[in-house]
Amino acid sequence: MVEIYEVNEATVENLEPLNRLLPQLSSSAKPMTMKSLNVLLNENAVHLYFAKVDEEVMGMLTLVMFPIPSGWRGWVEDVVVDTRARGKGVGKALTQYALGEAEKRGVLTVDLTSRPSREVANKLYQSIGFERRETNVYRYKNVLS
Repeated sequence: MVEIYEVNEATVENLEPLNRLLPQLSSSAKPMTMKSLNVLLNENAVHLYFAKVDEEVMGMLTLVMFPIPSGWRGWVEDVVVDTRARGKGVGKALTQYALGEAEKRGVLTVDLTSRPSREVANKLYQSIGFERRETNVYRYKNVLS
């Protein structure tokens, strides 16, 4: 059984699994510190969710919800499931939970991106009800980063 919950405190118990999962998400992601986790969790628009399986955090997802003139929108980022738990419904449970939370808050649409090479993830998102959009995604990279 998968237990999903929102992370509300910057603690060692929350920082450790987050930093264990980050390298599985991105090889360029730097480990978070207690300070950076605290900053993240104090952002009103940001909601970090963990998925536990057998009392161990095996996945995470970040949902950002924000108002714009056309209504409340949501964005899913940093979805990762531990390699030991892939294919066991953790990603689906996390995503459905986040969508439920967005719906409770009146969010009109929730977007996410996923590389075409992540075939399993793309099939999962489509099975939940996400529709592929014909759009260009652009990224401006700050020269200071």
